[in-house]
Amino acid sequence: RPLSPHLTIWRWQVTMLASIMHRATGMALLLGAIVLAWWLISVSNGPEGYDSFMPYAAMPLGVVVLFGFTWAFAFHFCNGIRHLAWDLGYGFEKHTASKTGFLVFALSFLLAIAAFAMVWTGNGGYLQ
Repeated sequence: RPLSPHLTIWRWQVTMLASIMHRATGMALLLGAIVLAWWLISVSNGPEGYDSFMPYAAMPLGVVVLFGFTWAFAFHFCNGIRHLAWDLGYGFEKHTASKTGFLVFALSFLLAIAAFAMVWTGNGGYLQ
């Protein structure tokens, strides 16, 4: 039987990577929502509940997971705007699609880094 083309056949392009990452970040946001629910339940249980959650969130792996969730949200948001433009009929030219794909990756990393920088420098209102 003939096989349909798969990822090893196609030459990787930024539009292909952005499409795959959009699906992956959607799944990551689902997992992040579970962690967010865990945090909300911990907070609702008072200081003892919050203290049981914080050791996991403060460890280096917890910070990486939080940054990954933040980046996944930023990427999914930016790429969703790109898809909305496509739904309206804009940006289908090959050069434009590649350019906006690179822009989505760059802008999502900048947004995630900016969010972390704002919180860690105390400008997010959390360290007052």
